Amino acid sequence: MKLKTIINYLLVAILAVQLVSCDNKETLDSPFNATPTERLNAKQKELNDLLQSSEFGWKAIYFTDTTQLGGFTHVFKFKDGKVDMASDFDDDTAVYPSEYSIGLGSTVSLIFTTKNKIHLLSDSNNYPTAALRGKGYKGDFQFSYYGQDNGQIVFKTNRSFEELRFVKATATDWTDLAKNRAMIPNVVGASTRPLFRLLETNDGTKVSQFDFSFTAPSRYATANSIETGSSVTSNMGIAYTPTGIIVSPAVKVGTQKLSVFTFDAATGNFNATGTGGATASIRYSNKPLVLTDDYKPLLAGNTKTVYAYIAANLATAPTNSLLCNSILNAINASLPSTQKVNRVTFNFNDGANGSYISYSFTGGKATLYHFVKVTEDPVNKTLILTNDGWLGGSEPALLKDLDKQLLDTKGLYVKKESFRITFSNSIYTFTSASSNFRITTYAFQ
Repeated sequence: MKLKTIINYLLVAILAVQLVSCDNKETLDSPFNATPTERLNAKQKELNDLLQSSEFGWKAIYFTDTTQLGGFTHVFKFKDGKVDMASDFDDDTAVYPSEYSIGLGSTVSLIFTTKNKIHLLSDSNNYPTAALRGKGYKGDFQFSYYGQDNGQIVFKTNRSFEELRFVKATATDWTDLAKNRAMIPNVVGASTRPLFRLLETNDGTKVSQFDFSFTAPSRYATANSIETGSSVTSNMGIAYTPTGIIVSPAVKVGTQKLSVFTFDAATGNFNATGTGGATASIRYSNKPLVLTDDYKPLLAGNTKTVYAYIAANLATAPTNSLLCNSILNAINASLPSTQKVNRVTFNFNDGANGSYISYSFTGGKATLYHFVKVTEDPVNKTLILTNDGWLGGSEPALLKDLDKQLLDTKGLYVKKESFRITFSNSIYTFTSASSNFRITTYAFQ
């Protein structure tokens, strides 16, 4: 073989060896050379270091199910498997210690291993409404880690795979939990303000209105468009803040989404502001946004109808106003301990008896009957009840305040509600047109 050929072969061999050497070095240096377990262990350490890195811990506003529940603020401080935790779930906003772990499975998870405030959301026996019986607040205590985004820790819930973000807490976040709780009466609505509320949006060119109803135990509000033929809703879960509320889903105003509402103490409104004139406001109204004809079957000349407030089932109805509850409580407090208001029944067009309100009691106290004449205000669509005499004599002093509300000279708004309470009977509410009185009843026809 010629010397030149031999040299060429040697050069090719040397180049091949160098290429193999470089390839082996790249393989050894590649992160893909790590085993799945090694990668999970690295991720586990990353999360644990991250959890312990914030001076004042982390804050999370946890919306467990925005189709029926609101948000609950939690703050956490992590250190070596221990976690201090507080929340605005209830009035107890104190800090409690417990334990956590970083779990390894198909992914890395944060697990709150011993009972603390966040477990109140996952307890199936702890439920805010009858519809959630056996489901609780649908919360989790295990969260899958999905990395970081703009300084926030991104998790997904184990049960529903919903995103949950931890943001760095401040020193005031821990003390603000009590201020969150102080905001609740403003969301529920003050007894000194009108009973009716609305959500009003303005995208800069069009104003839209939605009726607004809030249920405090579930922290959830329903808002339905009042436009004829419209089925648009803006239902929302509500989380409390020291200065107002955060809602989820956000309220759509044109092309924008508004989620942060600030409380205005002067008006009682909650206001959100976007750009280009976009606004949203939860405000009070002196009358229902939509006046119904639900009162008409109660007028003279129709068939017999009966509606009854039954204390055993309706005393805690969310549609009873604070004024109604306070009047009923005052009546009960004035009676012997064995006697309480049992029922308030509206009887309309009962043959020769006409129309009347009956008040019955427990403990053997006799039922009291107040006969009434029934007319209407067709413009304001109210039912007007006027005195037609008491069975057996004059008005009992015991019932003076309650009877005054039911015989409001401006009448009563009558509304067939869309929900049920305990039984399948339709729910009707009777609301004073001039005060903050509203009583909830079952329909018996």
